[in-house]
Amino acid sequence: MTTRRTRPAPRPPEGTPPRAELARQARLVLADAVRIARWAAVERGADAAPRTGSGPVTAQERAAAALDLTPGQVRAGWDRARLAGLVELHGDTARPGWRLHAWDRDDSAVLRGWVALFDAWSLVHPASEGVEPSAVAEVVEAVPQVLSLLQLSQGPVLVPALLDLLGQRVEELREERCEVPAAGPAPEAAATTGAVDGTDGLPALLDWALEGLAAVGALTLDAGAEGRHATLTPLGNWAVWVKLEQICVAAQSPAGNIEQSAEDMLRGCARLTPGPARAEYRAWLAARTLSSAVSELLTVARGEDALLRGLAFEALRVVGAPAEAEVRATVSEPSLRPYALLWLAEYEGADPDDAQEVLTREESTWLWVDTAAAVADHGESELLVRHLDSAVQGTVPALLDEIRAVGHPRTVQVLVALAAAHPDPALAKAVRRAAFQVHTGGA
Repeated sequence: MTTRRTRPAPRPPEGTPPRAELARQARLVLADAVRIARWAAVERGADAAPRTGSGPVTAQERAAAALDLTPGQVRAGWDRARLAGLVELHGDTARPGWRLHAWDRDDSAVLRGWVALFDAWSLVHPASEGVEPSAVAEVVEAVPQVLSLLQLSQGPVLVPALLDLLGQRVEELREERCEVPAAGPAPEAAATTGAVDGTDGLPALLDWALEGLAAVGALTLDAGAEGRHATLTPLGNWAVWVKLEQICVAAQSPAGNIEQSAEDMLRGCARLTPGPARAEYRAWLAARTLSSAVSELLTVARGEDALLRGLAFEALRVVGAPAEAEVRATVSEPSLRPYALLWLAEYEGADPDDAQEVLTREESTWLWVDTAAAVADHGESELLVRHLDSAVQGTVPALLDEIRAVGHPRTVQVLVALAAAHPDPALAKAVRRAAFQVHTGGA
């Protein structure tokens, strides 16, 4: 856990701009959203969210006046700010999201924010009213195939070619669901679905999808001599590659833990070296939404198994920035506080070898006992003896005094195991005495 080595990251397709340039483009796409989010962060009032409401002057009108934008631009920018994680709503109060704090200094935060917006393109550009929701859902599900074709083409693709692919994919989705159309559908039903034969109604829905993707900066739509064509932007090309990489990672789980719960997955990784373990974490995470995965990992971390607690935070290191808010919220929980503080220190740039400096003496001692509990439960006695060398206290008597003071629930078991494992009879006797004193509530 203390000798992590980073696996070389897969390289994006040739011709992809550097991350700094991609982040610059993402900042341009979200420029108005950032301005509105920062305005709302300064307001910090119960009505700071720019929306219509009662009263002589709404927050939307105040934002429009302050930022020299139209009300429509404010509404659109506010929606983008929420979808990109720049603001968080707690009841009626708008608060700045973690990405807003890191916006100017962290290119990764910017790109993650834009990818969140890219994933939500159908919300940024809603479908027209009156369109059957099932038809919209089919197109949304089929769009990744369209984006893959655009990426493989490495250039403009005519809209009719995209329409052919969309129609094929929609038909495949219906066959997978075993949908058999009823004989002789009524004209009204055909008009409602707009896609009875797999192609009717799809041109309008394809236009909607392409316009939505263009609205978030993923592609451009142009009119050429042969007709309209779509081309992925550098941001869009990079995002499609990222999604494909996630799918590949999810398909490559050597230990087969993708379908396991977080607890079972971590138990399966307990005997792996850091590199293969991180590969398992990545595969497991890629198969889930990050919010649910982070919550599941933290639930395991709150359990009684100290080994799984440490491994859960190792997996959260693979998650990175999207886990920051939930990890920060655990700082107030005594059992998770040392792990959370170390995670946050490394996330903010501290070297893993120096991150221990953020812990107080008591927190370091608590973590020492928790790690000793993991070793006692799952390791060998020699490891527990060597674990003595990692204590911040210079002497065993000082360590025992401070262990008794921190009140870790596993203190007695750890001391008993240490006394049984240590080859020095005098030291083992002192440790057993300390275990008895803790057990009986003595000083």
